[in-house]
Amino acid sequence: MFWNAKNGCVNIGNTDMDYITFGKGSTALIMIPGLGDGLTTVRGMANIMAFTYRMYARDYKVYMFSRKNHLEEGYSTRDMAKDQAEAMRKLGISKAMIWGVSQGGMVAQYLAIDHPDLVEKLILTVTLSKQNDTVKNVIDRWMGFAKQDDYKSIMIDTAEKSYSEKYLKKYRPFYSILGKVGKPESFDRFLIQAKACIGHNAYDELEKITCPTLVVGGDDDKIVTGNASIEIAEKIPGSELFIYEGLGHGLYEEAKDFHKRMKSFLK
Repeated sequence: MFWNAKNGCVNIGNTDMDYITFGKGSTALIMIPGLGDGLTTVRGMANIMAFTYRMYARDYKVYMFSRKNHLEEGYSTRDMAKDQAEAMRKLGISKAMIWGVSQGGMVAQYLAIDHPDLVEKLILTVTLSKQNDTVKNVIDRWMGFAKQDDYKSIMIDTAEKSYSEKYLKKYRPFYSILGKVGKPESFDRFLIQAKACIGHNAYDELEKITCPTLVVGGDDDKIVTGNASIEIAEKIPGSELFIYEGLGHGLYEEAKDFHKRMKSFLK
């Protein structure tokens, strides 16, 4: 297996939670993905993720968690953080570096607020702490596509709003196959997680986060806005902020120095 990559599952209440792990380090690094988890979980993705994020495999024991498999109506980002904490404790992870992307960053905020003993350092990437008109309009649009069983439109709209024009030119020729690969059997999971994004509001509690924190955003973020990252950094005591100019929601894939910057902060 690539970098000791393994697929796993942990019991959470009356259901379970999929996760993957890889790497040879002794320090735990937990990656919490965004809303795309509502369409495709990490089940069976250990080798792919180990290859994609191999730059962390030497120094860290890396985990990536999905949300639990059965989501009830009204399931919130705070509930997600509670379940994430339970999964960590069941797996014997007493403390970890936490990297949250988009909705994963929302979950990570509550993990640091409600379960500070579990968080050594925190990285919040292209995320927000409270609703704004931009994210509400975007997610309402995606939810409309989901209710119409229109997976292809969700994927294309996500790409168009996430990446720079230069990046998109390379991938637009593949749009024709987007509706045929990875479509979920049901959009129920996606819709519940989408509602949780719209309902997220940790802004007034961000001052409770005391661990070292790095906030990374893009000034051309068409999903959560770049200002959302500035708002977060202003509220978390002693946090570091970096804004990429000309990049948006997919900056962690586009910016050539992103992982170098993240590794520097973690060390």
